[in-house]
Amino acid sequence: MYHPPPMIVLGIETSCDETGVAVYSTEKGLIADALHSQVDLHAMYGGVVPEIASRDHVRCLLPLIKQVLRESGVTRPDVIAYTAGPGLVGALMVGSGMANGLGLAWDCPVLAVHHMEGHLLAPMLEDEPPPFPFLALLVSGGHTMLIAVRGLGDYELLGTTLDDAVGEAFDKTAKLIGLGYPGGPALAALAEDGDEQAFAFPRPMLTREGFDFSFSGLKTSVMLEVRRLDESGDLQARRADVAASFQRAAVDTLVGRTLQAAASGQFDRVVVAGGVGANKLLRQEMAARFDGDVFYPRMAFCTDNGAMIAVAGALRLADAKTAAEIRAQARWALDTLTKPGATALPA
Repeated sequence: MYHPPPMIVLGIETSCDETGVAVYSTEKGLIADALHSQVDLHAMYGGVVPEIASRDHVRCLLPLIKQVLRESGVTRPDVIAYTAGPGLVGALMVGSGMANGLGLAWDCPVLAVHHMEGHLLAPMLEDEPPPFPFLALLVSGGHTMLIAVRGLGDYELLGTTLDDAVGEAFDKTAKLIGLGYPGGPALAALAEDGDEQAFAFPRPMLTREGFDFSFSGLKTSVMLEVRRLDESGDLQARRADVAASFQRAAVDTLVGRTLQAAASGQFDRVVVAGGVGANKLLRQEMAARFDGDVFYPRMAFCTDNGAMIAVAGALRLADAKTAAEIRAQARWALDTLTKPGATALPA
């Protein structure tokens, strides 16, 4: 029986404000990875500034590539996988330009990877990866989606957010109660000291048909309560209670919708991925309430990283092409992807 030779994949992630690079072997798994975060650069602005993000990717990307190649002992990879979208176009162009330039210099093929497929496949980096099929809850600052995953490239969008993504709702709530950037992790930390039953915030959409999400009503309810507390002079003393009550409402909504979708599709496996997948309460509640197996990437690979792009590239080697053009697309629907060998790349 023919066994294909081991392949070395260089993964590049530059979709937003983290520069991630990794080297992955189809034989040995992940052998090197490095990540540079721009949190300090954007903190004074309270959010990501696209032009600053792009410039910092330019500054950091090549040194990180040299670092992971040196650490892995790899002279040059067999394939370069890069994030082509969705994301900030300028940031994506930095990674795409570097990938295609190195592909020409090294005479190796390149592969355009969907950012959310990278998150979806991040648990494949673990010792016990989830087998297909499974239900995926993808939760981040830009996305909140439930995906029926029947195989690689065989995705059906079951539900998405009608307004804010859950990570964005975390960040906006954090800003309301005076927390710094990034707000989500700070809110989760503050919530540990609060009473999650202190305020009866809504659990949006749970009683409606379908599996869509909405967080605007929850966010508005928090805003009104914060305004009332501020006017009464009680806000500072009650910030932890607000944080805990909001977090509980958001997590109940995510878990409740996931359980409904899993029951409808008879899924006995759930993958939780994306930056919000690092939330401790979400992990605890999903494990406690779902009657099946739950899979996560390790904490370091919940946020944007090069390792998830490298493993996605390793699973999609049939899509690798000769370096030819820069591909960067701000919007790119996950369910437009197809199986390896017939991938729908950005137009």
